[in-house]
Amino acid sequence: MQLKQCILLFIGVFSVVNIATAQKNAAKADGYFFSYDYGKAVTAYEQHLAEGIDLTPKQRLNLADSYYNTDAYEKAGDLYVDLFTNDSIMNNLQFNRMLQSLTHSSQENALDSLIVKKMGNLSTELIENAEFNAKMFKNGDQNELTFNVFNLEANTPQSDFSAAFYNDQLLFTSGRPSEKREDYAPAGEAYLNIYSGEVDEFGQVKSAATFKGIKSSDYHKATPFFAEELGSFFFILSNTDEDGNLAYNNEGKNSLAIGQQKKGEGGFWYLLKDLSTSFYYPFYDKESEKLYFAANFENGYGGTDIYFVYTNKGQVMSAPINLGPRINSPGNEIAPYIFENSLYFSSDIFYGIGGMDIYKSNIRDDKYSIPVNLGPQVNSEADDFGFIIKNYKEGLLGYFASNRAGGKGKDDIYGFLVDEKPGFQTFSVKGKVVKLDGLGGVEGADVAIYNSAGELLQSVKTDANGNYSVEVPWQEGVRLFASKNRFSTFSIAYEGEEMKLAQNNNLNMGLACYDDLVEKKEGQTVLKLKKFYFPKGQSQITENIATELDKVVDAVRRFPKIELRIETHTDSRGGGSTNFRLTQQRSDNIKKYLLQNGVKESNVLYTIGYGETKLLNACKNGVYCIDLLHKENQRSLIVVLNDNILFE
Repeated sequence: MQLKQCILLFIGVFSVVNIATAQKNAAKADGYFFSYDYGKAVTAYEQHLAEGIDLTPKQRLNLADSYYNTDAYEKAGDLYVDLFTNDSIMNNLQFNRMLQSLTHSSQENALDSLIVKKMGNLSTELIENAEFNAKMFKNGDQNELTFNVFNLEANTPQSDFSAAFYNDQLLFTSGRPSEKREDYAPAGEAYLNIYSGEVDEFGQVKSAATFKGIKSSDYHKATPFFAEELGSFFFILSNTDEDGNLAYNNEGKNSLAIGQQKKGEGGFWYLLKDLSTSFYYPFYDKESEKLYFAANFENGYGGTDIYFVYTNKGQVMSAPINLGPRINSPGNEIAPYIFENSLYFSSDIFYGIGGMDIYKSNIRDDKYSIPVNLGPQVNSEADDFGFIIKNYKEGLLGYFASNRAGGKGKDDIYGFLVDEKPGFQTFSVKGKVVKLDGLGGVEGADVAIYNSAGELLQSVKTDANGNYSVEVPWQEGVRLFASKNRFSTFSIAYEGEEMKLAQNNNLNMGLACYDDLVEKKEGQTVLKLKKFYFPKGQSQITENIATELDKVVDAVRRFPKIELRIETHTDSRGGGSTNFRLTQQRSDNIKKYLLQNGVKESNVLYTIGYGETKLLNACKNGVYCIDLLHKENQRSLIVVLNDNILFE
């Protein structure tokens, strides 16, 4: 079965009796549609139209969905577009199906136009995700890994999918026939069941049998996951009543629950169960003790979204938490799997290669990076989903399911052996932009990343705490640049192995705030320095003076367009002409020190010695003053001449 049909089947199984009751006054076509028999629904709806019977907007939307689910993408696209233009009954999932249909029928211009039309209603994350993946495909030939995938010998003509590691075995879900299990009519296969097979040294599974380690059921039992650290199996199963019969909600829908069972003990209990909501594809992360899963809650972002709950050794301790719009989209997201701080999942969002594609998002500090399509080495024009991977010998072993051409059945499981993780490579780094005075992060700073040719790859702004995160397609070399108005800049470059190391740790970038470096003195803007004194009658730069002048060197380095005037003053003691010469020598020596330590001539426009002509108090010639008052007049100022235009 195609995965988009499989998802709908997972979302809910309706009782034939209840459908008949609910639809007895409705068109026959509606009955086929709600029974997931989309081929017959198309025929019946088209017959209505041929007979001149108008369809309601809801029935026309049902017909569009039926076209979509039978791969009649051109007809689906045309009808979706008409409904989108003239009516507002489409939900987010159907909006994604419309875009998918246009993609499959090569109507890119119409697709772009519709995205622009709804741009204001699309999340920032969705737009960023789409643009980033477009860049990845554009540069994909530079960083694809080449490897072969192999079809498992244990596959059958029926649906085989959702592989899971279990010791030396591979668990998986199958709709293959069984003597003791009834057929599930909408799928034309047996109710789903869990099977296992031994994995040989090449990753191949040649034969399989019904897995006996999980409780038996007459109905759906699927998508297993084994948590070794808990000694428990997680899986989904049809909701049943106390007598083992299918349980329905008030609308006649039977949904799927997540169950847990201890290995070898036979104990079973429901973890997540709601007669109106289906849960599936459980994954337990031992590091965080979170249980991830997919579900079709009504308040999600699209069809099915990925959620998690906090657990205590597998026991649910919180309400479901949506992973948010960075991961979940207007489409369907399923099959979460975490390996080495990366979340792998599948989505049928419109910008992928096929119907359902596999994506990878890096996890750092409980935040998710832009999900990146694994590319054509894994994904195909068909549905690809249920990706798992683990360390194996000197490399990696993984599996996923696909209904691509050339397989044995409706869905087949494929394996692969690789030396490196499959998929496009990216360079990602995150951290904070902080103030150099240690007083916290810089909000609203610009963080840009350039390639080695100086081309801008991505630009973001820091949040209220100064946090940032950037990710770009892999480059030979990159330069990161942080800036903000009235702040200094920060720049750092990476290439080769440095780029791989840079991704492992947060990169904090320090900026100096110009307003923290200057102050007003004597009616002008000057660099903020501790007051220093030259030895009496001398002009040489002492160690204490050098310490303060180093702050000037640093300020000019951080604000290279700054223009300075150096002025020095003395007290009234001594001859007037002598004081003029002495203060000019002091100003000139300050400049000389600055130039020797990296300041450019263009930054120091003037040096001037005022002698005793600009006293700050009444201690002029002939007036007795104590030494403390005379020292008030001894000073050197580094004046910022272009303060008023520096940041224009």
